[in-house]
Amino acid sequence: MFNHTRNLSRLAHRTFRTLGVRKLSSTRVTRGLSSVSTLRFVPPNHQQQRVKPKTLVRNKSTAPSEFCPRTNYNVSETVAGADACKKLNLTSLGIDGPTTLYHNLTFQELLEHEIANGEGEIAVTKYGETFTVDTGKFTGRSPKDKWIVLNKGSESEANIDWGSVNQPTSPEVFDALYEKAVNYFSSKEKAYVFDCFCGANPKVRCVMLPELHSNRYQMPLSTHHPFNCQPTDSEKMHEMAWQQHFVTNMFIRPETKEQIENFEPDFTIINACSQVAEDWEEHDLNSDVAVVFNIEKKCAVIFGTWYGGENKKGIFSLMNYWLPMNDPPVLPMHCSANVGKDGDTALFFGLSGTGKTTLSADPQRALIGDDEHGWDEDGIFNFEGGCYAKTINLAEETEPDIYRAIKTDAMLENVKVVEDENGIKIPDYFDVSKTENGRVSYPIFHIDGYNEAQMAGHPENFIFLTCDAFGVLPPVSKLTPGQAMYHFISGYTAKVAGTERGITEPTPNFSACFGAAFLTLHPTRYAELLDQKMAEHGSNAWLVNTGWSGGAYGTGERMSIKTTRACINAILGGDAAMAEYVKDDAFGFDIPVSLPGVDAQMLNPRNSWADKGAYDETAEKLAGMFSKNFKKYSGVGVDLTEFGPRTKH
Repeated sequence: MFNHTRNLSRLAHRTFRTLGVRKLSSTRVTRGLSSVSTLRFVPPNHQQQRVKPKTLVRNKSTAPSEFCPRTNYNVSETVAGADACKKLNLTSLGIDGPTTLYHNLTFQELLEHEIANGEGEIAVTKYGETFTVDTGKFTGRSPKDKWIVLNKGSESEANIDWGSVNQPTSPEVFDALYEKAVNYFSSKEKAYVFDCFCGANPKVRCVMLPELHSNRYQMPLSTHHPFNCQPTDSEKMHEMAWQQHFVTNMFIRPETKEQIENFEPDFTIINACSQVAEDWEEHDLNSDVAVVFNIEKKCAVIFGTWYGGENKKGIFSLMNYWLPMNDPPVLPMHCSANVGKDGDTALFFGLSGTGKTTLSADPQRALIGDDEHGWDEDGIFNFEGGCYAKTINLAEETEPDIYRAIKTDAMLENVKVVEDENGIKIPDYFDVSKTENGRVSYPIFHIDGYNEAQMAGHPENFIFLTCDAFGVLPPVSKLTPGQAMYHFISGYTAKVAGTERGITEPTPNFSACFGAAFLTLHPTRYAELLDQKMAEHGSNAWLVNTGWSGGAYGTGERMSIKTTRACINAILGGDAAMAEYVKDDAFGFDIPVSLPGVDAQMLNPRNSWADKGAYDETAEKLAGMFSKNFKKYSGVGVDLTEFGPRTKH
């Protein structure tokens, strides 16, 4: 095992760029990305000071009138001439062709470029005109096409959890794909270049939060997007302005030109999404789509998929690799987070469709972030500067914060656009003929009352969200520390009939740490960190079922958002902690007897089933599925099987 503290100075600065590569100032502590579309990453500096976590909430009524996040983001420049690539240091990547580089365009400039390039269309929403794009046949990530280079004798070889998630490929395959990507970008005349950061930065926030503390983890990010000026059909268009728009929404944007002077990302993602890996069979890949990371060379390449989430989740995978090996270790988490008026922080873990984004967007609490966070010695911090929400069946009545965030500068992906009776194009969130994974990205300041610092103290509560289609799990249950580790590693939710081809009945979906697709280390590494954090800070763990009650899918009914909200409010307000409990026979956790705003009959799932025998049979079946799944973790780390469900067989 290598020395985890050996490269701490480098783990302080992870920078990213999409298309240009610039140098990170020594005064900026960040992780950075670069994307051609390139992405760069710098790890965190453990000796750097960070801001003390505290709640900073900005509401429209209290924000200074002269401050507007949209217009204040203005570090734009257009670099033209034969030496354009040299000026932005793209030549260090081997890219020297483009003579016009659109660098860090403002939101307004991005919109103008998107319209001029014919990259999508404008849809009129209740709260403003919004740009919409279609990402082609890829409307989600392509996990079977994600690869990591196995460099013999390297640190990553010793630490990565190799297998179906982290598939190994060779340095030779990577070098061939890298050369292909660089040659492609060098053939372009124009490109988009974006510098940004992954991880909330105390240096930027210090005016508002003068008291500093150590250990804040950030990454500067840089992305590069060349485009074809001849918009034939959208499948042939090269990386375009909307791709820079996506990362501008999703990552932390530079606020001054000084922050990105001499920007030098430490990890680069070259996203040649319009090209394919023709030699995929020769390279022993799974298709002509390739998402390949080389950790030792601090670079990745992407071919064949337009889906923006590959950039976003690729960076998250890198955070999952570096942060747990820091000294002291930092826990990266696939969760949303918010904070109350009294500074009480809450985390929401969950897979897609469980309500992670919806439930964290609470009008009574300040949103820290909706998807990716770190937990260090001082508390919780957001990795991102925006949100990426599903739009299926979106309505203002049920999800007001997300609905209202869809306005100018938000961007809709793969959402059906229709004409109303007046011929005006509007989004139809209920038409999922394209995909059920329609999305909207928007900068976090679109959420009223968001947490400006995007960091807060140690969580008092963390909540595991599951959509149980078997109708067995209670709406809410309290977990012991051992049960919390067990269910964290299990990462359970369920798929229902109709969501995927071949699924005709509820099917369990176990995803370790509620994000197995993004874990680069063994899941027990993260679980042990969670256990340490929970013990040190006295955090409470809860399991909340947003799925079915009164029967399985097809017989019972889906929990209403109102019911789930009442459960969440009881947890965050303290009523759940003070409740009387009974023990669940099958799973062993504690179920509250009553909670404000929740039908007591629903709290114990067996009571809500008309056929008690059918419930017992289904509970035994699900418990067996948990036990079978957990066998893969036996013999690794602490034995947690005693904290799982009890089966009769």
